[in-house]
Amino acid sequence: MEKQSTRLRKMLEKGEFLIKIGVGTAQQALLAERLGFKVIGISGAMTSTIILGLPDAGFITLTELTENVERICSVVNIPAIVDCDTGFGNAINVRRTVASVIHAGAAGLFIEDQAAPKRCGFVKGKEIISIEEAVGKYRAAVDVRNEIDPDVIIMARSDARGAVGGSVEEVIRRGKAYLEAGVDIFYAEAMQSREEIQQVRDALPDCWLFCTPFAVHPPLSEQEMVDLGLCMTLCLLEQPVLISMYDYLVEIKSKGPEVAMIYQEKNKQHPMSKFGAFDLARFPLVVEWEKKYLPPEKLEKYNKSIGEYDPREEKKLTPE
Repeated sequence: MEKQSTRLRKMLEKGEFLIKIGVGTAQQALLAERLGFKVIGISGAMTSTIILGLPDAGFITLTELTENVERICSVVNIPAIVDCDTGFGNAINVRRTVASVIHAGAAGLFIEDQAAPKRCGFVKGKEIISIEEAVGKYRAAVDVRNEIDPDVIIMARSDARGAVGGSVEEVIRRGKAYLEAGVDIFYAEAMQSREEIQQVRDALPDCWLFCTPFAVHPPLSEQEMVDLGLCMTLCLLEQPVLISMYDYLVEIKSKGPEVAMIYQEKNKQHPMSKFGAFDLARFPLVVEWEKKYLPPEKLEKYNKSIGEYDPREEKKLTPE
């Protein structure tokens, strides 16, 4: 079977514009894969907020991140790009970080040039390390990658635009140094306008470039991103999920628990309604395993019991 790292590298080499779906759980990753997306990003922010209930401010540990990467990569068959924050230490620590994340299943990863404790790329108060220290980290990351799997994509994220004393010029200066250190993709965080992204693109004309466009208004269209020479974009699942849960709970609080049954009835035709999560998690596969490994009489339990969900009847989850 082709490695996920090889698959990701081939997509980039073909010039395919990638929509990376940012996830924090295996369930979210499964849904993105089932709906046909080709790449996921395992978000450090979502790992921290969903698993720990703590903000993206350097609280997550390498062990917690690696465990989450392994959980997610074990259930999907699409490449995952992992947010490794600052690499969990200096260049020496970066070696272990990169090795751990690759062994957990990552097809790509990025490390940022922030000072620890880091914070989310669009939060005020960021500080960055010296360019010399950052280059050492990226050289270490590339070395370990080459030792384990040369196809793994190494991204260098620079937070030099939004950090204390930041500027587009510093982003460009660092981009040139990081690319010279051997990284595959330069990731310019928190660019503030189309013009700033174009400046970076003009200064670094030959590299794979990724810029998160969340601060750019009005929002960039996909075609604009392609025209600016970006190799991918990021769409995070966290906000729509939280908004939906918030609104649902507010309605229950206001109108009572019958809202849950009304909601279920209203959405009964939706692929994710009622027991859709069981189908997403491949419950019918358990029945297939039972048929393969258990005596036939063991399967009679399905005919002799009652329940609202029958795992023998897998439902179509993808839209028509």
